Amino acid sequence: QVQLVESGGGLVQAGDSLRLSCAASGRAFSMYAMGWFRQAPGREREPVASIAGLAGGRSYYLNSVKGRFTISRDNAKNMLYLQMDSLNAEDTAVYYCAARSGPIVTRLLGMQEFAYWGQGTQVTVSS
Repeated sequence: QVQLVESGGGLVQAGDSLRLSCAASGRAFSMYAMGWFRQAPGREREPVASIAGLAGGRSYYLNSVKGRFTISRDNAKNMLYLQMDSLNAEDTAVYYCAARSGPIVTRLLGMQEFAYWGQGTQVTVSS
């Protein structure tokens, strides 16, 4: 089992950058595929990015964030990151990290594929 705690959210202006972090507890972090999701008010939670478990594993992105967001992980530190650049108002949401047992990822993964979730961190982008 793994526990997840996000941090790094906040209020920024359009065009700014922000880096979210997710600290994972538990063993064998590299054996978990990880993902970032977001949920804006009145909308369903959507996948933002997924990353394979092992070092150098592939990552996949929501089309609207490609080229602006970068998911990465440091398996030695049990950390997951989401670097967000060129933020705009449409990126405003609560961001969640999630974990799934099994390191292989071949596409952007949906909510139903993750068993473990953090509590979320708010990102607000003012235009």
